[in-house]
Amino acid sequence: TTHRLGNNSNTNSNNGNDTVIRPTAGDCASKRILQRPLVLHHCTWQEMATREEKRSGGIGWAGSLVGSNNPNNLGYRYSNPTKRFRKAEGGDAGEDGADVPKNLVVQFQNRQGEDLASTLDIPTDSTVDDLQALVHSLLEGTLDGDGDGTEGPMAIPFSFYAKVEKDGTVDDVEIRTTVADLLKAHALSTEQVLQLTYQPLAVFRVRPVTRCAATMPGHTEAILHVSYSPDGRHLASGGGDTTVRFWDVNTSLPKHTGRHHRNHVLCTAWSPDGKRFATSDKNGVIVLWDPRTGNPVFSKKAHQKWITSISWEPLHLNANCERLATSSKDGTTKIWNVRTQHSLATLSGHIDSVECVKWGGEGFLYTCSRDRTIRVWTAKEGDVLGKLVRALKGHGHRINTLALSTDYVCRTGPYDHRCTKFASQEEAHEAAVEKYKAFREQGPERLVSGSDDFTMFLWHPTADKHPVKRLTGHQQAVNHIAFSPDGRYFASASFDKKVKLWNGFSGDFLTTLTGHVGAVYQIAWSNDSRFLVSASKDSTAKLWEVPSGKRARTTLPGHADEVYALDWSPNGSSVATGSKDRTMKIWKH
Repeated sequence: TTHRLGNNSNTNSNNGNDTVIRPTAGDCASKRILQRPLVLHHCTWQEMATREEKRSGGIGWAGSLVGSNNPNNLGYRYSNPTKRFRKAEGGDAGEDGADVPKNLVVQFQNRQGEDLASTLDIPTDSTVDDLQALVHSLLEGTLDGDGDGTEGPMAIPFSFYAKVEKDGTVDDVEIRTTVADLLKAHALSTEQVLQLTYQPLAVFRVRPVTRCAATMPGHTEAILHVSYSPDGRHLASGGGDTTVRFWDVNTSLPKHTGRHHRNHVLCTAWSPDGKRFATSDKNGVIVLWDPRTGNPVFSKKAHQKWITSISWEPLHLNANCERLATSSKDGTTKIWNVRTQHSLATLSGHIDSVECVKWGGEGFLYTCSRDRTIRVWTAKEGDVLGKLVRALKGHGHRINTLALSTDYVCRTGPYDHRCTKFASQEEAHEAAVEKYKAFREQGPERLVSGSDDFTMFLWHPTADKHPVKRLTGHQQAVNHIAFSPDGRYFASASFDKKVKLWNGFSGDFLTTLTGHVGAVYQIAWSNDSRFLVSASKDSTAKLWEVPSGKRARTTLPGHADEVYALDWSPNGSSVATGSKDRTMKIWKH
């Protein structure tokens, strides 16, 4: 029986919110009901609407309040669904697994686009290890050992990339966990065949550096540059004391000290064959050294203002390895022949200081300037030397640094982790050509530029003047960028105390490496692309595991002041750091 609420003796008010109805004996057959008052809650229609949104299930008659105070209450009771009902409807399956089918059809391809077998139906919960085992089984018997200690395809690890279309462009997105996670993250359809490209990784593993093996004093001012030779047999440093020092990598003792400069040594660069070492100072003088004797080969006043960058021609482009490029604050870039000691060309076009020059693997020179532009020049033998190809524009402030996907393969030339010795220059040239051809199979040369406008741009500079992607996230100026040796990633260091990791093909952001408490000056990769080390103003270097670690795997303390210089040996054995405290340190496993 529904009781009408009014001013009668059976209705009592409770705190002004609830109405208590005490039924009479004639209303109920059972006397037990007389002992329990019926409490009806006065709810606003907004509260009822909120309750109804949360309710689901069957409908039953409730006999509750109907009126202008509760316009959404039509006298029905909404019963909550039972656990059996939720289970039957799949409610307990969770949102993560409800939308992804259990199987997916994929097509494996190598980096050249050649299909591996036919399409395969695989579980969507397949991990990278599962995909790797599947590719190994498909490749079994088709690959042979190459004499470096590996036997067949089972010794080769792989990474996997899916073709994902974003805003009309197709990007390669790496699979990190499972295929299902990739499908959910990018809302991919399972009705189409998913193209998976497998890329071989390094067959060797570099042991992470964890301890300080040596501290090497000698410099009397801050050390601005340290660098290993391409074969890892020599180590050189330069700094504010105007000297260039060569060190024995085995004993960590000084070998030679060059005192030819008259001002701060600002730039250093090894030739790809490891036989020459070029340095430049704040007076615009360039000096070429013989690392075996420590004597200068030649010295020349190259620019009117100080030199900002030096880059050698890659060995696979020229067997003689005798040309290099210098950029300067005077707004020009010059190409030199170190054998004849003469300038071959002067590249003018920038209207402000040229901050960086890179000699690419395709035979182009790339220069960036404070005038906010990047210029691409011809530099290949047989072409017109120093002809402007295109100008890349997009940055809103001066450009500080450039990084090429081919930087590492051009720097190391024919050498790798095995420290192979070559009988002749021609043999080394052939090895460098084969090494670059193998690297070139992954796609065109890519360029990344970092600027004071806190952003970076990813370019395909040999083909297009428009950027592939604009990369944002840093909160201060981008100081240094470096591609991993295999070209899969690149890392950026900034004055915002962060190191950020990016996809080397698509430019997608991957993770932020946090831990430094001062500006990050420089970064360097291990030659197997699995570790990254960074140098910071906070007087430490930090080791990061890529791409899994967001926090530093190891902190390398010991310097008493800011760490300006950093390099990882191309053979993977050690890391060298140089600091404002005038010492160098060698770090090993």
